[in-house]
Amino acid sequence: MPLRSDLDAFYAVLDDLEARVGGRRRLGDCHGRMRWPRHGVYFFFEPGEHRTTPSAPQRVVRVGTHAMAAKSRTTLWNRLSQHRGTKNPSGGNHRGSIFRLLVGEALLNADPSLNVESWGQGSTAPRDVREQERPHEVRVNRYLGEMTLLVLDVLDAPGPDSARGIIERNSIALLSSYRSPALDLPGPRWLGNHSGREKVRKSGLWNNTHVNETYDPEFLNLFDNLTQRMP
Repeated sequence: MPLRSDLDAFYAVLDDLEARVGGRRRLGDCHGRMRWPRHGVYFFFEPGEHRTTPSAPQRVVRVGTHAMAAKSRTTLWNRLSQHRGTKNPSGGNHRGSIFRLLVGEALLNADPSLNVESWGQGSTAPRDVREQERPHEVRVNRYLGEMTLLVLDVLDAPGPDSARGIIERNSIALLSSYRSPALDLPGPRWLGNHSGREKVRKSGLWNNTHVNETYDPEFLNLFDNLTQRMP
């Protein structure tokens, strides 16, 4: 089956990437003093989520990049730090990270005792609202902090046609369970099953774009070539 072989090829490249960079990093342990490429693509793994293969390694649950708009100056670490949240004081800004917004929404849906009516409302919020949201931002920090990630260094100019953009959208389309047939389905206890977004629930990914698109298998060659350039 081409889809299965392409998925296996994708994860084989990720295994090579992991070996080259010395392993995955736990998001909760990440900080700006670590060595980060200026531009890159990141791949998140979630505890308890595995591929449906005999060896059942962990599956990727989110793919992302940054600086897709021309002339954007956002760095890779800028983006990852928005996902991680702040440490002192603990908190974050889910309005600046769709990853945080999606996870926080699913946590609320999974636990009826939690109620944060302002979650996801508006692109900005006054200070008093943000303070009321802080306990839930901390919950999101704890959840995301346990995830691990790999980063592919791709030093190219910002823009939707960049190599980063090609790898991001094709990786998401390949990994997505949105289409049929679906492989590497999320586990029954995956938090994303509580998401209010159909695309998250059906794709098995913490992504809301590209999940219902068709991937071009040629991107795997680009992914492999860029990985082999890593030191």
